[in-house]
Amino acid sequence: MNNNNIATKPHYPILDGLRGVAAIIVVAFHLCEPLATSRFTQLVNHGYLAVDFFFLLSGFVIGYAYDDRWNKLTIGGFFRRRIERLQPLIILGMTLGAIGFYFTDSTLWPLIHTIPVWKLLLVMLIGYTVLPIPLSMDIRGWQEMHPLNSVAWSLFFEYIANILYAVWVRKFSTLALSVLVAIAAIILFHLALTSANGDVTGGWTLNVAHIRVGLTRTMYPFFAGLLLSRVAKPAHFRNAFFWCSLWIAVLLFMPRIGGADHLWLNGLYEAICIIFLFPAIVYMGASGKVDNPVENKVCKFLGEISYPLYMVHYPLVYFYVAWISNHKGITMAEAWPYALLTFSGAILLAYMSLKLYDEPARRWLRKNLK
Repeated sequence: MNNNNIATKPHYPILDGLRGVAAIIVVAFHLCEPLATSRFTQLVNHGYLAVDFFFLLSGFVIGYAYDDRWNKLTIGGFFRRRIERLQPLIILGMTLGAIGFYFTDSTLWPLIHTIPVWKLLLVMLIGYTVLPIPLSMDIRGWQEMHPLNSVAWSLFFEYIANILYAVWVRKFSTLALSVLVAIAAIILFHLALTSANGDVTGGWTLNVAHIRVGLTRTMYPFFAGLLLSRVAKPAHFRNAFFWCSLWIAVLLFMPRIGGADHLWLNGLYEAICIIFLFPAIVYMGASGKVDNPVENKVCKFLGEISYPLYMVHYPLVYFYVAWISNHKGITMAEAWPYALLTFSGAILLAYMSLKLYDEPARRWLRKNLK
C-alpha cells in the first residue's frame, strides 16, 4: 500500500497564520538578543516561548491529520511524510550555516578560522540528520548541538515527539493521554518554578541538564496539542486570527516578571503561558474562520513561510551577531537599520527557499519516497 496516496485533510488557515506570526517573533527575538545587557532587558523578552507554542501546534496538527488514519497508514508511511515535510529545510539550513561559517568574523568566535574544513563538513553532514553533535565537536564555542544552525535543536526534539507518537502514544486512550499530559504539565511546572534562571530556556546542548529541559519543553505542549485535537469541540470566535495574533504578541513581548529577586514569578508566568494560555489560543484559532479573502491570503502566506523562516533565518543572524559584537556598546537606535535589513533578508530568503527549493524538494520526495 502506498501511504502517500492518503488524501491530505484541509488545513486550519488561522493556525497556519499563527505559526507564521510566532516565527516572525522568533526572528525579532534573535535580533534583539545581542543588544540586551541581560535577560531582564531583552526587548522581546519571552520570544523563546514561541518554540513551546510550535510544539503545541505540531501536536494538534499531527493529531488532526493522522489520529484517525492508522487503519490505512503504516509507521513507515508516517515517517516518510514527516521526513518529506521537515528534512529538506533542515538540510538547507545546515548548508547555509556552513557556507557562512568562516565569514562570521567576530570576537565571539576567536577560533572559528582554525577549524579545518573536514571538521566543518563533518558537522554539516551530521547536521543533515538532525542528530546532535557532542561537545567535543562544537566548532563555534557556544555549546550547541547544532553549531551551524542553532535553532535545529527544536527539530531534534520534534522528531523525538513524532517517534513517541507513532510508536506508542497514538495507541493511548483519551484517558491515558490525559494522564500523560497531566504528568508532563507537573514536570514542566516544576522546571519553570525551580529553574536557576527563572525561565524554561534550554535544550540546545547535548548534556543532561539541557536534554532534560528539551524533553520537558516538548512533552507537555506536543501531547497537550494531541489531546486538544481529540477533545476540543469547535466553537465560533469572531476575528479569531486578529485576537489570537494579538495574544501571542502580548505574551511573547511581555517584559521579564519578578526581577532578579523573585525569579520564580517569571517561571510561573511561563508555566501559565505554556500550560493554559497557549492551548486556549490554539483552540480559538482552530475554532475561528477567516473573515475575508485578504485575511485568508495573509494566513496562507504566513503559514507557508513559517517553517522556512524558522530554519533559514539563523545563518543570517550569525552575521548580525558578529557585527553587533564588533561594535561594542551599540544601541538599538543605532542598530535598527541593520536589524531591519537582516529581518527583511530573512523573510526574502525564506520565501525564495520555499519556492525555489522546499516545494520542489517535497514534490520530488513525495514522488520517490514510496
